[in-house]
Amino acid sequence: MSDTVRDAPVSADDAAVLQRLSTLDRFLPVWIVLAMVAGLLLGRLVPGLDEALAAVEMGSVSLPIAVGLLVMMYPVLAKVRYDELGHVTADRRLLATSIVLNWLVGPALMFALAWLLLPDLPAYRTGLIVVGLARCIAMVLIWNDLACGDREAAAVLVAVNAVFQILAFAALGWFYLEVLPGWLGLGDGSADGGLDVSVWHIAGSVLVFLGIPLVAGFLTRTLGERARGREWYETRLLPRIGPAALWGLLFTIVVLFALQGDTITSRPLDVARIALPLLAYFALMWGGSMLLTRALGFDYERATAVSFTAAGNNFELAIAVAIGVFGVTSGQALAGVVGPLIEVPVLVGLVYVSLWARRFFTTAPGRTA
Repeated sequence: MSDTVRDAPVSADDAAVLQRLSTLDRFLPVWIVLAMVAGLLLGRLVPGLDEALAAVEMGSVSLPIAVGLLVMMYPVLAKVRYDELGHVTADRRLLATSIVLNWLVGPALMFALAWLLLPDLPAYRTGLIVVGLARCIAMVLIWNDLACGDREAAAVLVAVNAVFQILAFAALGWFYLEVLPGWLGLGDGSADGGLDVSVWHIAGSVLVFLGIPLVAGFLTRTLGERARGREWYETRLLPRIGPAALWGLLFTIVVLFALQGDTITSRPLDVARIALPLLAYFALMWGGSMLLTRALGFDYERATAVSFTAAGNNFELAIAVAIGVFGVTSGQALAGVVGPLIEVPVLVGLVYVSLWARRFFTTAPGRTA
């Protein structure tokens, strides 16, 4: 993504931040809507396209989507200053806040919203709970970067999510789908179906979507700085590879909606029902996280990293798990597919809200806008 905002001097008028975004970044919602429409139309108008795109998989996800995600994440991870990660990992309050929001508050909130708003639709309810358990390890880096959040903090928090995802996903699925409903008198969870998913299945997803671009980004920065220095790396090389993140994002969205276009367009009322708890979830998680981090005295950059990490979800993993456990035509899978349909435009909108909200936070020492 563009570094336009970071390189500009701080203005007394925080609203000017939006005007200092590059043209590509400023109109990102437009490009994303067009990509979603293009994907839906392709899925509906080109016979057999979804089967062709899904024919080859990488980490239980369609190969074109996996390629798009790798292209999308590589430039963002190449921007991270890895020699500064020690300052982030030493901030125990930051790490504790993120872990609580992601692994206690997030799943519990999605569970509550799913039961409150979809009490009569157990399959969709289960699908949403699975989405709530899949914490973001991919697109959050894009949203954080666009909102001028702390890249190093975001990289560390995403890595923490990846570790917790491997260790806790299956156990939390069992708890929220089978144990907690019985404790609350909502049933024994049998109508929802158990979540029988392998730890290795989750580890493979994390390795593909985080491990590969993380290693590539680290090597690019290490070798680039060693060969030509940091100034050349950040002023000459990064601007050249940065736009690939946007193209990778748009390509991923086109392919994702081409794969699921028929499912989405053929069941509009179901999509609307599923969308309501998702909208509430993203608004509450992001807004609540921003208010909490401000109350805790976080600067804007770290508050943004924590908030977008808490609000985002790993829909790639959620869709793969829902399809693998419940089947491609299941209601659980449809709920997973609707996730990015709602998440992408909502979190893009929250990028703009976040930039506006900068005025209410302090800025980290040594950082520009």
